[in-house]
Amino acid sequence: MAGILVLAILVAVAAALPALAATSIPQAPCPAGMVMIPAGSFRIGASGQLPEERSADGVRVGSFCLGRHEVTNREFAAFVEATGYRSVAERPLPAEQFPGLSVAERRPGSVVFRAPDEAGAIAELSWWHWTPGADWRHPEGPGSSISGRLEHPVVQVAYEDAAAYAAWAGAALPSEAQWEFAARGGLRDRVFSWGNTWQPQRANTWQGEFPIRDTAEDGFSGTAPVGSYAPNGYGLFDMTGNVWEWTDDWYAPGHEGMADRRDPVAADASASFDPRDPGVAKHVIKGGSFLCSPDYCSRYRPAAREAQSPDTGTSHIGFRLMTPLASTTSTHG
Repeated sequence: MAGILVLAILVAVAAALPALAATSIPQAPCPAGMVMIPAGSFRIGASGQLPEERSADGVRVGSFCLGRHEVTNREFAAFVEATGYRSVAERPLPAEQFPGLSVAERRPGSVVFRAPDEAGAIAELSWWHWTPGADWRHPEGPGSSISGRLEHPVVQVAYEDAAAYAAWAGAALPSEAQWEFAARGGLRDRVFSWGNTWQPQRANTWQGEFPIRDTAEDGFSGTAPVGSYAPNGYGLFDMTGNVWEWTDDWYAPGHEGMADRRDPVAADASASFDPRDPGVAKHVIKGGSFLCSPDYCSRYRPAAREAQSPDTGTSHIGFRLMTPLASTTSTHG
């Protein structure tokens, strides 16, 4: 009798094994091209740096997937080919938004960086030029192209363009908290994504006298192909420099109300405020770009942030994708 009972138990266990095996096989937690960022808590921002970076402690993020690199020209071109999408820079400026401009003045275009002439005084921001014909296919305006730059990050994309691509890809844009936590690469309270000492060879930034001359000591002048520099501790490329990246958060100075919260997002456009441009709601961009230098921008730190009008792309702003994961909170960052 005992032998029959043991045999019955063994048969039952054997019958359950396929189901047990099926649930125990590890599944890829993230889509191809993405890295899983573990849940954790950290101090967002950096007290003692710029006023807009005022920190908040105890910010918690659930685990999520983040693009290993910025979305490239090749990837954006595939989206356009599949959907027929026209980016903001490829459309005329809306007459209702710019009633004082003529049809010619409302031609499609975008904002392009041009190094000013060395002679004479250089006015602040005089290196930025509204350029008809500039768009993601022509990042520096008519005559430029992405030929030979398919693996470079796409630029001249407004927030709307980035969000449209993300929706098509079944993803989203990261919140500022997610982006900054991931950029830190598992390090806590470090100035840069690799430590406390600036190392220009680790990222695509500006060397030389800004905005006159970039000596390209890091290997590139302008954008670089994604993945050209060593990744951070989470395996993410270009979280420092190359191009700024859109986030889903609306901008306001500091991080008021984020302390001790889980997955905070500044989702209220009416609360957005940029003291340099009152009355215009803006999104947070992160990471700095190839135009950031120690003597001018220096916003190539995880804590650094800038405000950008959602309807304006430039030759140094791109984006990467995020997808959420169900998770528990641990301590990282």
